[in-house]
Amino acid sequence: MPGPLASLKVLDFSTLLPGPFASLLLADMGAEVLRIESPTRLDLLRVLPPHDQGVSASHAYLNRNKRSLALDLKQPEALEVIRSLLRDHDIVLEQFRPGVMERLGLGYEALKAINPKLIYVSITGYGQTGPYKDRAGHDINYLALAGLASYTGRADSGPLPLGMQVADVAGGSLHGVIGLLAAVIARQQTGQGQHLDVSMTDCAFSLNAMAGAGYLACGAEPGPEDQMLNGGSFYDYYRSRDGRWMSVGSLEPAFMLQLCTALGRPELAAQGLSPQPAQQQALKNELRVEFEKHDFAQLCELFAGVDACVEPVLRLGEAVRHPQVRARDLVKQVPRGDGSSQAQMACPLKFSGGLPEPRHMGAGLGEHTDQVLGELGFSAQRIEALRRAKVIV
Repeated sequence: MPGPLASLKVLDFSTLLPGPFASLLLADMGAEVLRIESPTRLDLLRVLPPHDQGVSASHAYLNRNKRSLALDLKQPEALEVIRSLLRDHDIVLEQFRPGVMERLGLGYEALKAINPKLIYVSITGYGQTGPYKDRAGHDINYLALAGLASYTGRADSGPLPLGMQVADVAGGSLHGVIGLLAAVIARQQTGQGQHLDVSMTDCAFSLNAMAGAGYLACGAEPGPEDQMLNGGSFYDYYRSRDGRWMSVGSLEPAFMLQLCTALGRPELAAQGLSPQPAQQQALKNELRVEFEKHDFAQLCELFAGVDACVEPVLRLGEAVRHPQVRARDLVKQVPRGDGSSQAQMACPLKFSGGLPEPRHMGAGLGEHTDQVLGELGFSAQRIEALRRAKVIV
């Protein structure tokens, strides 16, 4: 089964999380992804713990189904290899700061001259333009500057450091894939490629969605715990007697009535309809009392048969074993290459035509160098000469 993106061949110059997560989605959907890795500047994801049999679990997952070519881009001979690859690899994904690829002779204009159909995707923190384009940053900084962190947290303790990288993944990775595939469709119509400038801060800014729309149109500045969905209403988390948590999203009246009835307090349901902050806080206090009368297991059992938008806050290990996750086949066994396999999160997209099974975990540094160069027509002698010159490993 080739997958819906089997016609795409991607050169992936990215490291760490945003670019690799984007190219993972492409590879899972059948694209041929070749990682161009530095033999002298290690991708830190390769050493990120925890490790499984000496291999970073994160690297093994984020780089599955991709081949690895170890190439020193600072060496003049490396350009010859890239030019050869561009004959049939017409998508480039890179994640360097603005100007780095140009200094290496690998900027969009230089590569476009070799292949006019090239789609060139640049994922950066702040984009290719603007006063912050050369500034360093991480996910927490992009969320802060985009305004998201200002109303995500508790009024008395401030913003929360989130457990997953929203700007990196929802911003850079997912928007990068959306833009890339849109450029592929445009190329099918025009025959021309283009350069896609993906800023993780830009994309995080767009995730303000409802709060941003309200501010721009009406001047309504959101703050922590003052919106319906950020803790300003009963829509929140509630602690059980034994210190676990339940999520309550019973916004609609029918769901609210089922919630309160299940807790033995049906008279509270009418308070859920009040827009008054004082009424919402009073309701939250009542719900806290009711939830803390029960242990977590009792609450799970209580709400298992109640369609009230109330669900337990599961630990990751519990989520993996949840019947819904199992029914959706969200964990796959991925071959290691030695006959064994590693459990990994599956591609979440479900196509009626199916997807190819995972082929292999993230490859070793330069694992496919000789294979790739051989496919390009490089002789064994030429490959060995490049290795002696430390252009490849």
